[in-house]
Amino acid sequence: MRTLILGVDPAGRVVQHDRNAKEVLDPPNGSLLGTHLSDLVVSNSPTGTPLNSLLDAVKAGREATAVLTFKAQRSNPVDTVVTLQPMRGDSDACPSALAILRMPPPSVEQFLDPALMRHALLDETFRQMGATLDLDQMARGLINIVVPHFSNAASLLLLESLVAADEPPASQADGSYVMRRIAITSDDSDPDWDAKFPTGEVMRFPLDSPHTRCMSTGKPIHVQAMTAAETAESAELWLRRPAGKLLAEASLLLLPLNARGSTLGFIVCNRRKGFRSFDAYDTEIGMEFASRAAIFIDNARRYNRERATALTLQRSLLPTGLSAPSSVDVRHRYLPGSQLIEVGGDWYESIPLPGARVALVVGDVAGHGVRAAVTMGRLRTAIQTLAMLELSPAESLQHLNELMRKIGEREPHFATCAYATYDAVNGTCEVASAGHLPPLLVRPDGSSEFLDVAPAPPLGVGEGLIASRTFEIEDGSLFVLYTDGLVESRGRDIDDGLRRLQSVFDADSVAGSMDDLFKAILAGAYADQHRDDIAVLIARLARIDGGLQASWALTGELTAAREARSLVAEPLEKWDLASMVDTTQLLASELVTNAIRYAEGPVTLRLIKEGALVCEVLDSSPALPKLQQAARDDECGRGLQIVSKLSGRWGARRIPSGKVVWCEQPFPRSDQE
Repeated sequence: MRTLILGVDPAGRVVQHDRNAKEVLDPPNGSLLGTHLSDLVVSNSPTGTPLNSLLDAVKAGREATAVLTFKAQRSNPVDTVVTLQPMRGDSDACPSALAILRMPPPSVEQFLDPALMRHALLDETFRQMGATLDLDQMARGLINIVVPHFSNAASLLLLESLVAADEPPASQADGSYVMRRIAITSDDSDPDWDAKFPTGEVMRFPLDSPHTRCMSTGKPIHVQAMTAAETAESAELWLRRPAGKLLAEASLLLLPLNARGSTLGFIVCNRRKGFRSFDAYDTEIGMEFASRAAIFIDNARRYNRERATALTLQRSLLPTGLSAPSSVDVRHRYLPGSQLIEVGGDWYESIPLPGARVALVVGDVAGHGVRAAVTMGRLRTAIQTLAMLELSPAESLQHLNELMRKIGEREPHFATCAYATYDAVNGTCEVASAGHLPPLLVRPDGSSEFLDVAPAPPLGVGEGLIASRTFEIEDGSLFVLYTDGLVESRGRDIDDGLRRLQSVFDADSVAGSMDDLFKAILAGAYADQHRDDIAVLIARLARIDGGLQASWALTGELTAAREARSLVAEPLEKWDLASMVDTTQLLASELVTNAIRYAEGPVTLRLIKEGALVCEVLDSSPALPKLQQAARDDECGRGLQIVSKLSGRWGARRIPSGKVVWCEQPFPRSDQE
């Protein structure tokens, strides 16, 4: 913008003016002094005009502003922002008001001063762009620098392979380039530019076009103003017939974006008819701008590629869905510690186990970034394997500790982990922890406590024994596992964070929506830019319906197998699983026989309908059975082979009183709910 200053008397006549006003404004008699402001304004009527309102305001001692169209010497009339400020003077020669005129320079004077263009393009603007790593936002910012400081319109195009597939720059077999337009703008806000050259469009320029030459050579291309016929012909060749009007008699300059030995794309600069055409000095300034812009774009592209890789890794390592018995509702939230990194070592897990049980796990690998995420992936894979082996929480964490010590031999690492197994049949929860914060148990009445679990060093740090505790859980209770990022920050002590977490829960919130609970728990976390990663897992625990299970105590006599066959028929018919009676009778008979043969004392037979039909036999022996290959003349050793063939899967686990051997059958399709 250009600023002119005039001094006017009470009648509105010019009594003083600056030097620039004499060269710009066009008074009727050639002299500004004594000229009334109305003679300098286009289409001024005697009354009711904005100028009259300005003069009336000055007479009343008020400052006023309006937009007036002033006559100019070397251009068409110019819309000007006029501010009249009242002044006090001791003589008639002093102006009674100061008129401040702010107007854009005429077209012939735009893009004329190289110092102004260089300052606008190279000095101030890149300080702002340096903080931006989003490619689309950066492209818009760069184009908004070029327009209006360097050209009337501009667009930025990049190789499609860089934007979409993130592949190395490469030309097509025919020598052309597939480009995508990232941003476009013009100083007149003409919607035709975006309509005829839409943002996001993927296109291929003709081989003999300036755009293809710019990409193949990596050098700027200057196109002199073309006639209307020439632009119409080019527009026809590009299949953009309406675009010819926008480009007619315009001066074009294509600036290649060269970075690290490759041409990433180019900036198309356009100056309309009536404005100064591009010349060699413009090309020099433009290339200096494009060279810097290319580095910013390449950095943003590389950052986006690394970020996408890291996020893909993180999302592939974290579970996409959590499973649990039907009576257990499990929800989770994960927040990365930094919007810049968005990858960390916190993880959560909910692993369904046979017999209406579920393993609930939350862990935290020290550090941030891809390295911590990779270690987290190793631990998560190991924890799933250990869960499938049906080891207790303490045994699982003991094995994880050995794994972390092995990893630490190559690169120092440690992690904390809380592991719990909830049994939805008897309502008990076994919990173990390795250096992790205690789980929070919230009862249905809103009372809560942090469970006192035997402390142990973090995984990978020491060789201390990890122990577990078993808790009785009331139906409807909430079990909360979390990482330290939720309760600890630079400005808050961990004890305060734990008290705040505990205060979120009451009787109403326990029975309320899980989403509302997470909102309350994570309130303020998004605003903390220095927080650690946060992983939260909440499970609403309840035992399964008693009608979906059946249990019998059997004697240790061989006749118990026959009794087991007769007992299983009734609950299966009650559950509308009559088609599974024969197979289940055989499986129960084999499991009971195996228990009586190798264990002492009574056994317990249990059927559970939860996702599948589970048949369990509990005995007093801690020795786990093994599947063996029986020889042709062996009289025994085929029981578990039969169980393995007839069931979907089978297994065994130790319990304090002995062991449980189980098998699982999927429901027939006709019997599924």
